[in-house]
Amino acid sequence: MVVTPLYRRLAAAMLFDLVTLQAFAAGPRISVEGGESFVGGYFAFNQGTPAVFGEAVFDEHAISSSAFMWAPDVTAGWIDGRDIAYFQHDRYTTRDHIWMLAGGVRLRYNAPDAWYRRLFFSFQPTLHTGRTQALSSSYEFTSTLGWQGEHWMVAIRHSSNAFLHLPNRGENMLLMGITF
Repeated sequence: MVVTPLYRRLAAAMLFDLVTLQAFAAGPRISVEGGESFVGGYFAFNQGTPAVFGEAVFDEHAISSSAFMWAPDVTAGWIDGRDIAYFQHDRYTTRDHIWMLAGGVRLRYNAPDAWYRRLFFSFQPTLHTGRTQALSSSYEFTSTLGWQGEHWMVAIRHSSNAFLHLPNRGENMLLMGITF
């Protein structure tokens, strides 16, 4: 992938956003997450690749008078490219490095003392650089199912464009993180 000034500006804006979110927001929880990402649907040919994210989750709010809670959620990250020979002659390969910026909502059920209280689900519309077999448009939808501890988290994340542009294999990630 050729790094153009547009990509540099996008990467700088993402890093700036993460820094300013911490400085100006009313107490977001910041997580630094890392793990491995796989192209969806092609595990026989697939090679995992590193994925790194920074995530800010803001104050929770109750949904009406229910026990469900929601919080604004902003994520910026990177998925490394990889060389999967099966796709080397296709229009979209798997070689591009992907920078992502996502913003959405994190949902959780606030049940006091329940084992599942720390489970969460988030949904985020996502913009990114690069084009691959997994992420073939400039926009994707990212959903995450995870467990948030006091200073750590573990999650399964999926990004794809919901068949709005083909190919639509998506990226499937297993992530672990440290939370501040």
